Amino acid sequence: MIVEEVAGYNMGILYIDYMKGIVNNSFQNKEPWQIVSITATTVLGTVWIWNFIFCQDTTIIERGKKQFFKLARYIPSVKQRINKELSKVDETFKKDAERKLMNIPFIVKLPKDGLDAEKVLLKVKECVEMGDYDWQKGRVSGTIYRNDADLINLMADVYKIASYTNPLHPDVFPGVCKMEAEVVRISCHLFNGNEKSCGTMTTGGTESIILACKAYRDYGREIKGIKKPEMVVPITAHSSFDKAAQYLNIKIRTIPVNPYSYTVSITAMEKAINKNTVMLVASTPNFPYGTMDNVEAVSKLGLRYNVPVHVDACLGGFLICFMSDIGYKIPLFDFRLPGVTSISADTHKYGYTPKGSSVILYREKKYRHYQYTITTDWPGGIYGSPTINGSRSGGIIASCWATLMYFGYEGYIKATKKIIQTSRYIEKELREMNGIFIFGTPVSSVIAIGSNDFHIYRLSEALSAKGWNLNSLQFPSAIHICITYVHTEPGVADQFLCDVKTELENLLKIPDLPVEGKLAMYGMSQSIPDRSIVGDFARSFLDSIYYTGNYGQMNNKQSTQK
Repeated sequence: MIVEEVAGYNMGILYIDYMKGIVNNSFQNKEPWQIVSITATTVLGTVWIWNFIFCQDTTIIERGKKQFFKLARYIPSVKQRINKELSKVDETFKKDAERKLMNIPFIVKLPKDGLDAEKVLLKVKECVEMGDYDWQKGRVSGTIYRNDADLINLMADVYKIASYTNPLHPDVFPGVCKMEAEVVRISCHLFNGNEKSCGTMTTGGTESIILACKAYRDYGREIKGIKKPEMVVPITAHSSFDKAAQYLNIKIRTIPVNPYSYTVSITAMEKAINKNTVMLVASTPNFPYGTMDNVEAVSKLGLRYNVPVHVDACLGGFLICFMSDIGYKIPLFDFRLPGVTSISADTHKYGYTPKGSSVILYREKKYRHYQYTITTDWPGGIYGSPTINGSRSGGIIASCWATLMYFGYEGYIKATKKIIQTSRYIEKELREMNGIFIFGTPVSSVIAIGSNDFHIYRLSEALSAKGWNLNSLQFPSAIHICITYVHTEPGVADQFLCDVKTELENLLKIPDLPVEGKLAMYGMSQSIPDRSIVGDFARSFLDSIYYTGNYGQMNNKQSTQK
């Protein structure tokens, strides 16, 4: 044994001497400045290659593909073809915008004289009633969570009282701050937080998620010294996490879902955790399929590796927090799990408050402190802000508080019972229909539909022609419906099922027909390897939202009218 160790040692010495000889011979006839230049170039080149291969947000293969597609765009024929297709897409979106707006003239300049109140209200009503879908009668997925005349009138009265208040000035509006604090405390109670739990109101789920990411990025940086933060996120998690990553410079490690349950793979999540991980994410439910991640398992990972766990309950939070009280078995997902450190939930969905309100809740204040932004040396004074916005609408806070008071515990219990019963009924009936299948096991109100017999977007097209607006999903292609209280009204669910059954019978007669219309473009986009082109499609669509017609022509027309 000793002889073998000595032999190995001697071999090591010989190898080192051999390498020294190679280096010395290489630099034998070089001047000192050349030796320094070669050494510096070699070191810097090695560092660059190391960083290029191992210290990037994406793999070398993904970066290679992006670079290839980027360079391909410089080829004149390719560039011309891409620009031509993008122009077509842009024009399609513009025409669709004009059609939806019913050719009603755009107003692009202030009227010379202000309009009277009655005329203003008529114009607002005209704008609200534009569009193809009867959202007031439950013809859309999600979007409208309650259509209650008494509630709408109450919200209008409440907002009228508090519309000009601003919690940025707590000394001027302490009562508005009181209402926000009570909304947060009520929410903490619903999600089984103790007296240490806390949070803030926000303008929606996206802000709640961005703030949680900001809190954990800063917490990881200060407490653990993490300089290159990463979050571990299921691929089904809401795209707001990607938005947060872009805003906050956090690397996302995307985790696949299990093939049949469509819940996050706990094994893959554990493998993705490293020294730079600042947070783990679970969804209850996720947006695409309405399935619920194994939050208990994620919580255990958080405890084992000392990583905060965020539960995104934005979509169904104000349903699932009541479901166990009406007899449905729901796995633990809230602050009863010791690894769960924050929860986001939207009051403006199944809390039935007006749009623009959500809550971000934390297990304890030490996390919320990293959500805050504080400026101590500004000439305008010490400035502290709990959320992204400085000024916030006191009217939204008051409306949210008033809605919680209006429904009370029993009101939410009754609403939840009707929604879950309707969702279970629709799911059961859909599972019995030929030609389609349901993804996983929906936990609350979202039901995702796929097909192995025809392109599922054709069903979406057919239902759209009958006045139904469903959400389109990709990778794989699917559609989903999000059941709201509006769908519980008499006849709505049965009409939907009847229309699905009728259209399925038609589709299965000729299953191989291609998708047409806008959904054809949406389906085609999934097969485009250069995702930057798909990004250009999305930009064209967003531009169309702000379309105000031919600006020059309208200015001329207005000048003539004057």
